[in-house]
Amino acid sequence: MVDSSQQAAIVGIGQTEFSKNSGRSEQQLAAEAILLACQDAGINPHDIDGMTTFSLDNSDEVDVMRSLGCKDINYTTRLPQGGAASVATIVHAKNAVESGMCDTFVIWRAMNERSQYRFGQPAMSISPDAHSSTFLEWCFPFGAQTPAAWEALSCGPYLDKFGVTSEDLGRIAVLMRKHAATNPASWFYEKPITLDDHQNSRWIVEPWLRLLDCCQESDGGVALVITRMDRAKDLKQKPARILGAEYSMIFNHEIISDFYQGDLIHYDTAERVTEKLRASCDVAPKDTNVAMIYDNFTPQILRQLEGFGYCGIGEAKDYVNDGHMELDGKSPLSPNGGLMGEGYIHGMNNITEGVRQIRGTAANQVKDVETVFLASGVAGAIIGQ
Repeated sequence: MVDSSQQAAIVGIGQTEFSKNSGRSEQQLAAEAILLACQDAGINPHDIDGMTTFSLDNSDEVDVMRSLGCKDINYTTRLPQGGAASVATIVHAKNAVESGMCDTFVIWRAMNERSQYRFGQPAMSISPDAHSSTFLEWCFPFGAQTPAAWEALSCGPYLDKFGVTSEDLGRIAVLMRKHAATNPASWFYEKPITLDDHQNSRWIVEPWLRLLDCCQESDGGVALVITRMDRAKDLKQKPARILGAEYSMIFNHEIISDFYQGDLIHYDTAERVTEKLRASCDVAPKDTNVAMIYDNFTPQILRQLEGFGYCGIGEAKDYVNDGHMELDGKSPLSPNGGLMGEGYIHGMNNITEGVRQIRGTAANQVKDVETVFLASGVAGAIIGQ
């Protein structure tokens, strides 16, 4: 067990505006977000000595260092699995800081995912890149070229088995947009939707996913600064202590397209992460005050609620329908509006919202927040006072 003074904490958060056309390069978005996070923490970007991002990020570490004037980096890494591993970045930061390898660690993700390229559209080029849809055709069913198609194939058996209707999924979308509508940083600020709006949105993959079951495509950048608690006490912001952070990459797991798993009902990675969190910090996700759960598609909320232990298998739709995820409910869900409502920066903006909830500065502040659960399917973290 790490001494409390040596525990890692998130001390700075930064994000650009979320838009559909940023008008600048992804490297500039990355540099802006990191600089904002450093200013938020009250540290000099020259002091950054560790960094991580996604394997999908297009900004080179050397160029980011050059943009910020970083002098000496002790550790860099990149994570696979896209947004499903967004919270796994915290695992790397926590380990690097608590081991003493780094003093000032930065996580970033920057993307022009609407104006420059679109995850929701199949790639038309022939590429050996392991992340291209062309490459994935060797292992995916014929024609399954987009995240929506992969999600439908992996979640369909669950939805059928437990009688989850399009209306059930629509209630999740309505909730996310309700929260986004009162968050000024959200793309859908003051734009709530009704269940009728959801039901009238076009099918993307019939009979499972409508347009309003899908997250946004956004331009923007997000960054976090992590250091130890003994340093955090001298910085500008109230630190969000990382009580636990765990990651699970199991055999044959392929981002959201795990439809080759023998069991498509249980969320094995989430269940394993929950067990690891209980062992490492003695806190279960369901016992936290706010749930920041990766919401690329509405069915992912249901499966993660069950995998992370908020309710039993097959009970998630009723857990949502009973109001437990409202701002005044048992487990308030993504008060910022999440990836469907605020913006889609590959899950990273859900982490910054978790930090704001700990600080007490969120637009939709939940009362008496002591701990927040950050979840992204294959990874989970609990942050607190």
